[in-house]
Amino acid sequence: MLREEQIVEIDCREVWQEITNYIEGDLTPEVRGRVDRHLKECPHCRAVYDGSRNVVRLLGGNNVLELPTGFSQRLHRRLSAELALVDYKRD
Repeated sequence: MLREEQIVEIDCREVWQEITNYIEGDLTPEVRGRVDRHLKECPHCRAVYDGSRNVVRLLGGNNVLELPTGFSQRLHRRLSAELALVDYKRD
C-alpha cells in the first residue's frame, strides 16, 4: 500500500509563533519544511523572519542590550496589529 504524503500548509500566525524555534533549529523536519515553504511565498513573514534573525544575532553576541521597560508588550501589540492587517487584506 502506497502512502500518499500530504503537505499541510502553515499560516502567518503559526510561522510567527515558531520563528524563534526556526532560527534556533528547534523544529521537527516536517514543521521546518512547512515554515520554509511559507517563507518562500510570504514576503511579510520573510520580513518578520529577517528582523527576528537580526535581533537574535545582535543579542547572541557578547554585547547584551537591555530592552526598555514595556518593549515586549509594545512589540506584541504591533505584531498583533500587523497580523490583523495581513488577515484583513487576505479576506
